[in-house]
Amino acid sequence: MTGHTDGAAPQDDFVMLGYVDLDGLLRGKYVSAAKFASILEKGSVFCQVVLGWDSRDELYENAYTGWHNGFRDDTVRVAPETRRTLPGDGRDFYLMEFSGEGAAICPRNVAGRMIERARDAGFEVLSGFEYEFYVFDETPESAHEKGYRNLKALSPTTGGYSVLRTAVHHDFFDGMIGLSKQLNTPLEAIHPEAGEGAMEFAFSPSVGLEAADRAVIYKTFSKAWGQENDRMLCYMAKPMDGLPGCGGHMHMSLLQDGKPAFFDAGADDQLTETARHFIGGQQKYMPELLAMIAPTVNAFTRLAPGFWAPTGATWGFDNRTCSLRVVGDSAKSRRVEFRPPAADANPYLVQAAAIASGLAGIRERIEPTAPTVSNAYEADIPDALKFPNSLGEAAERLRKSDMARDWFGDTFVDHFAASRAFEQAQARAAVSDWELNRYFEMI
Repeated sequence: MTGHTDGAAPQDDFVMLGYVDLDGLLRGKYVSAAKFASILEKGSVFCQVVLGWDSRDELYENAYTGWHNGFRDDTVRVAPETRRTLPGDGRDFYLMEFSGEGAAICPRNVAGRMIERARDAGFEVLSGFEYEFYVFDETPESAHEKGYRNLKALSPTTGGYSVLRTAVHHDFFDGMIGLSKQLNTPLEAIHPEAGEGAMEFAFSPSVGLEAADRAVIYKTFSKAWGQENDRMLCYMAKPMDGLPGCGGHMHMSLLQDGKPAFFDAGADDQLTETARHFIGGQQKYMPELLAMIAPTVNAFTRLAPGFWAPTGATWGFDNRTCSLRVVGDSAKSRRVEFRPPAADANPYLVQAAAIASGLAGIRERIEPTAPTVSNAYEADIPDALKFPNSLGEAAERLRKSDMARDWFGDTFVDHFAASRAFEQAQARAAVSDWELNRYFEMI
């Protein structure tokens, strides 16, 4: 198996600039070295349409961009700290974000504003993502020809944490590890998960936006590396019936005056008041913000009992049936695992939702419920903490959320809620395999 993970001769003729849209897709273009120098000095513009497209380049109605204003350009800025070397051609790569009118809805900018609000409150945000995904011995063409059914998985049977799998497929793991080194997106762990061809990796924690930057960069280029080697990496929330979906969990803690803010060795539960209120805010506002962390129709097929994904805003100590899993037995390791997001969620919006709800809990001194110590799927939780049942319902909850409007602004809430409602409408108009199998002959 070949791949470009060992580096390539640097190329200084062109630079790749990338922008992360609302669906978490990395879009971009090559610009000449001379053009890039000018962009760094004077700034640049990018077509507004990337904030009005869905993941398949379908336009949805919104106030920001469309036929009504001719899809004009908006100003963008390069984030110099995101520089990476591209796999394959060795050219420089940088992330951009909108800095003009589009800043109000630009995902990286939204997350950045929440990090600044945390700093204003005296906190630094430390976080790290972990992703589950499936690997198939397929190409985009072969998978499409099969209708994305009956695909050949990397392994024919399940093998969670199997050392046999890592030994046999060492080329895959060597490639993924090498890619993370080349992209400066350090992994803390990578291993087989439960399910045919299922895998998981976790990033080392980092401060501020770096966590989401790493997530979107590595996810994108791991998929590209896989396709170069005739393998497809799938980060869908749930690509197959009967198997667990793909989580996109995020571990988060706060630092205050450079010291961990969540651990109190003298407390009965070893939680500081800050940590309790942070958890309380995340718990209370999670159902209102669910569209930001479960942003696809497919994501709601994963949020079902018995599939390692939560179904309501519950929390507990080292309890994987809960939405919020408190882990760590020291000041350095104590953190909250934010478990509702799937691997298909936009990491910037996951980060923004987690920070904002936690900070709201601190500001409002929200106490969480009693921790769940048993199976959270069987817990009797208040209606206010139950998740919406569909993406359309989640979009409406977001649209009506005073908390979301307070923290993210009316412009973002209205725009993003409209984009999710459009996504739900597209699914509602489609005829599924389930419907054909159930109704075509007999009804």
